[in-house]
Amino acid sequence: MKLSIIIPAYNEEENIAKCLKSIFREKDGRDFDMEIIVVDNASTDKTGEISASFPGVKTVYEKKKGILWARRAGYLASSGDLIANIDADTMLTRGWIDKVFREFSRHPRLVALSGPFIYYDLSLWQRIFVKIYYINGKILYLFTHYLFRAGSMLQGGNYIITRAALDRIGGYDTNLDFYGEDTDIGRKVEKIGQTKFTFGLPILTSGRRLAAEGVIKMALRYGLNYFWITCFKKPFTKTHKDIRS
Repeated sequence: MKLSIIIPAYNEEENIAKCLKSIFREKDGRDFDMEIIVVDNASTDKTGEISASFPGVKTVYEKKKGILWARRAGYLASSGDLIANIDADTMLTRGWIDKVFREFSRHPRLVALSGPFIYYDLSLWQRIFVKIYYINGKILYLFTHYLFRAGSMLQGGNYIITRAALDRIGGYDTNLDFYGEDTDIGRKVEKIGQTKFTFGLPILTSGRRLAAEGVIKMALRYGLNYFWITCFKKPFTKTHKDIRS
């Protein structure tokens, strides 16, 4: 079983090295069958140059800007049986790769695995609010999944999907802009096999978007788009604000 870690990156020269170092830390001394792919998504800074300086990291270039176009480019350039989607401002937690291989090895019907973000640069009360948000999100997911037999719970920037499942649903929907892309994937693949969201697979990430736009506002927006994608198969919010330079 081979793991492809795909990292979309637009103007992430401040973060991409930290992300890659966290992967190599987890990989060091272990006989993992895996590859690391950074997708330079039309950056105007040194993102591509920095990622290319890491031995063994494959850097591909996608001129069409957008998270789904970047994910698609990485997927097409990859060869793994498992496709891990993380973000350039994330850092793997201890044991993250081990847990991914263990979960998919133990559960043959598992097609998608996900866990929460830990926002390392938010205040304590903001992190507490995010924790409550995740708990409520898990309850909402259980409600929609078991009552309406619809939807799943995946965290964009921290989810792994099997190539077989991604192939079956036709890959990533590039008609989506930003909001609901993870929910759309989860909605489609849960009809193929099992999906799992576990608090045992956290990943560290920057809270810069939440800080810039407001934690409560973003929570409501994410929740609304989760509901809209699950019920109406399209996002409520059509566009997003790019907080990067």
